[in-house]
Amino acid sequence: MTAERRHRAREAALQILYLWEVGRIDVAQAADAYFGSQWSDAAPPTDEQRRFASTLAADTVSRLASLDELIAETSERWRPERMAVVDRLILRMAACEMLRDDETPAPVVINEALELARTFSTEDAVKFINGLLDGMRKKAAR
Repeated sequence: MTAERRHRAREAALQILYLWEVGRIDVAQAADAYFGSQWSDAAPPTDEQRRFASTLAADTVSRLASLDELIAETSERWRPERMAVVDRLILRMAACEMLRDDETPAPVVINEALELARTFSTEDAVKFINGLLDGMRKKAAR
């Protein structure tokens, strides 16, 4: 999958997680709803994009407790439930991808998370997310 398509799949995974979190629906239902009516590109998603986004979202949800624990440990004064929804979801998703996927280098995952924050959040969030993900990367390297 090209870098652009993978980036678009990460955007889709984030939006699936948002539907899951805000809509309080099963993550598989959120993926179906997203790809069924909210995919905004002119061309339909490839099977690979669909699979990547759906799997990343599902893995993030399945590892929620350990991801939130890692985020809380790294952020020191910020519990995940106090963070803005989108920022929290970006952190969870990127942490999940860093922990589960040796194929994608941590700096690439972090850069992708920062691009998502630039698109869906604020410049302050970009700095916050960068600091936390870099801290998580360093912890994982130990």
